[in-house]
Amino acid sequence: MKYTLTGGSGNITRPLVLALLQAGHTVTVIGRDAAKLKELTDAGAIPAIGSVEDVTFLTTAFRGADAVYTMVPPTYAATDWKAYIGQIGQNYATAITAAGVKQVVNLSSVGAHLPDGVGPVSGLHRAEKALNTLTDVNILHLRPAYFFQNLLSNIPLVKGMGIIGANFATAEGKFPIVATDDIAAVAAEALLSLNFQGHTIRYIASDETGTDQIAQVLGAAIGKTDLAWVKFTDEQALGGMIQAGLPEEVAKNYAEMNHAIDTGSMYADYFNNKPSLGKIKLADFAKLFASVYAAG
Repeated sequence: MKYTLTGGSGNITRPLVLALLQAGHTVTVIGRDAAKLKELTDAGAIPAIGSVEDVTFLTTAFRGADAVYTMVPPTYAATDWKAYIGQIGQNYATAITAAGVKQVVNLSSVGAHLPDGVGPVSGLHRAEKALNTLTDVNILHLRPAYFFQNLLSNIPLVKGMGIIGANFATAEGKFPIVATDDIAAVAAEALLSLNFQGHTIRYIASDETGTDQIAQVLGAAIGKTDLAWVKFTDEQALGGMIQAGLPEEVAKNYAEMNHAIDTGSMYADYFNNKPSLGKIKLADFAKLFASVYAAG
């Protein structure tokens, strides 16, 4: 079969491309920089260099594919982040229609059941909605939980102030979290089988923990057994992110998303549709956290 994947050499698309190639399929991978795709093209992937903002380019890249994998590449340049994400979803919908693709695996997020109040995930809600206008296309929306890798951004805080935290806190077992390799495995399974019909949703998580447990496990991994999770106010979190160099638009969206985690609204639909958990657990991620912490 022939697949076209967006996401370049990102943490999900990279292992996904390799899995499809290993299974003997033809894979085109969309990216903005040919040099960053070298590992994948050396493995046999076909590069398609261009922007997901270009519908004509996307249509050409999608044409002839048995299935496509769509995701919105990260950008901090948008003046309205939610609108930008939603527009990329509309671009995909337009290109999928023009190219005649009938099977789509779309990377969304936990919280995308909400039209607003969840930061960038509100944009993914709009992207899902745009794709769902395609009534003759089978679409599987993947809604992964909070990424383990997001916790790496706390390393400067841990080193500078001896704490870890955000403007949310959760009880034990109430914070689903996911490894990108587990997301890639689910995406690969879906693309290889193409056994989804209509418009469906699949939640993905690797572990279900809590913020105090995160502090405890990561602290033990770096030799700081007294590491504590601190819940900041929304204003403190916003100011800290801006001070760390994030654009105000991005910081506002992240603060809003974290607030939704704190209230529980972001995960409400997840807990009504709990998936089987993936292979990678908090203890496994702690090893990566410790290595990045030591190297920094």
